[in-house]
Amino acid sequence: QLQLAESGGGLVQPGGSLRPSCAASASTLYYYTIGWFRQSPGKECEVVACISRSGDRTNYADYVKGRFTISRDNAKNTVYLQMNRLKPEDTAIYYCAADRVLDIATMLMGLYEYDYWGRGTQVTVSS
Repeated sequence: QLQLAESGGGLVQPGGSLRPSCAASASTLYYYTIGWFRQSPGKECEVVACISRSGDRTNYADYVKGRFTISRDNAKNTVYLQMNRLKPEDTAIYYCAADRVLDIATMLMGLYEYDYWGRGTQVTVSS
């Protein structure tokens, strides 16, 4: 059973940066495609970004495109979300999710497509 643990959230001023990470319990993260999602109070969970098994294909939601970068280090079983030029509307709990897939190029943008979820890390953007 794959377990995911997010860390690296926090409080940052508008325009600042954070780099949450998602560490996997198993040494086989390579077999999983990964996504980052977020949820703020009163809103539905929404996709932020996703990355293929190989790490060479990524996709982003329009509202973070150009500001956020998803990456992975399969040797360290860790996925990262570099968040720059943060805005107050980016405030949310950020979750990473994983799904085991055969195709190394697969990217999944739908939250219901993922089988494994972390418990989230809070990101607050406020002055």
